[in-house]
Amino acid sequence: MDPATMTREDRLIARAKKVLSRRLGEPGATFDSPKVVRDFLVLELAEEAREVFYVIFLDSQNRAISCEPLFVGTLNQTSVYPREVIRRCIELNASAVILAHNHPSGVAEPSTADRTLTSSLKSALALIDVTVLDHFIVGGAARPMSFAERGLM
Repeated sequence: MDPATMTREDRLIARAKKVLSRRLGEPGATFDSPKVVRDFLVLELAEEAREVFYVIFLDSQNRAISCEPLFVGTLNQTSVYPREVIRRCIELNASAVILAHNHPSGVAEPSTADRTLTSSLKSALALIDVTVLDHFIVGGAARPMSFAERGLM
């Protein structure tokens, strides 16, 4: 939304969304259910115009260490480098991760490339004892799709 055309109420809602997103993703926040993760990811990714690959880094108690967009791509794809995900996990001493990305098209169904990437990251991270708990796809207003809930993990 263009700030110049926003009403006072629109600006208030936008600020509230930023505060809520920051609080949900602050260090120490617990991501203990798919609903909590979905709520956070919708705030972070639903309105992105380009594809963004996002990682929630967790400690051994599933508390957030950091929540970060690691890669930004184009309208329908982004390049994800497992080496960079591994490097960041080691820097943060993460025990587990939740992966996420958005589909600006609004369709939250996984592509073959999404499934392959998830499998590749899961295997690579297992080598350094980091567990991939889930991978979510956020598609605009659609309910984010969970790989774990679909049995794709």
